[in-house]
Amino acid sequence: MSHKYKIRQMVRLIRAPVSDSRADGSGIYEVVRLMPADETGEVSYRIRSGMTERAVRESEIRA
Repeated sequence: MSHKYKIRQMVRLIRAPVSDSRADGSGIYEVVRLMPADETGEVSYRIRSGMTERAVRESEIRA
C-alpha cells in the first residue's frame, strides 16, 4: 500500500481516543514522517500539532 498523504501536508485527525489528553482541540496536524505498513498492510504517519507529535494509521486521518 502506498502513502496517500505527503510530508508537510495538513491533515485532520478523524477521531481522537477519548482518553488521549494530548489531542489538539482543532484536530489539524502536519505530516512530518511517512512510516512503513504494519502487519495488516496499512501505512502509518508521524503527525504534529504544536508540541504534540503522534503516530497514526492512514485510516485515522483525512485531508
